[in-house]
Amino acid sequence: MDRSLYIAMSGATQTLLAQTANANNLANTQTTGFKSDLQQFRSMPVYGDGYPTRVFAQTEKPATDFTTGPIQATGNDLDIAINGQGFFAVKDSKGKEAYTRAGDLKMTPDGQLQTSSGLVVMGQNGAIKIPPAEQLTISSNGSISIVPFGAENATSMLTIDKIKLVKPDLKNIEKGNDGLIYIKDGSVPTDNASVQVIQGSIEGSNVSAVGAMVDMIELARNFEMQTNIMKNAKENAAASAKLLQI
Repeated sequence: MDRSLYIAMSGATQTLLAQTANANNLANTQTTGFKSDLQQFRSMPVYGDGYPTRVFAQTEKPATDFTTGPIQATGNDLDIAINGQGFFAVKDSKGKEAYTRAGDLKMTPDGQLQTSSGLVVMGQNGAIKIPPAEQLTISSNGSISIVPFGAENATSMLTIDKIKLVKPDLKNIEKGNDGLIYIKDGSVPTDNASVQVIQGSIEGSNVSAVGAMVDMIELARNFEMQTNIMKNAKENAAASAKLLQI
């Protein structure tokens, strides 16, 4: 009895954790550049004193789905979408270099280029700062060009910086709790000329709302089944106790 109860109890606990991760995916179906988290269940033996005769359920996040989300045209000069694989570099809240595909950018009053969440976008020599300009263009290789205010020839563009674009090995990256991408071994990749961007567009979330809803229903059914097993184990224990009293 205690074996079935332990398995059902641990299974119900881990199902709730998986449901939390799935709910996070579902909540980010409209988040720019969001990459969904994958989950899987497996059974693990309980080690300790004596022979491992008990087994418990465990849920884990084996990987992140890095497939490209839908590209949506916005017409905003500061919006960029990565065309294919790759990321652009930002500085996280701790000042460490991290990577993202959320290209809905903005510019602060002093000209600093940031993501919509306020993270500094990195260029070739640190943070990108854009002077006042009549026109701004971001080319496919990430170069930022402007037509300064008061320029005699409005057709002459001045390149001021280039967004740092990287293409690390997907096996060597992981998504942090803040949603940003980090290099597992701590290395800092260099700018990769093969990464291309599309100005005036953003990449949507790669989460399938229908798939996430199906997973939520399945996880809810699994949780109900596990709680029923715990209820049956309790009833069996009560019946056994009555037999012993007789």
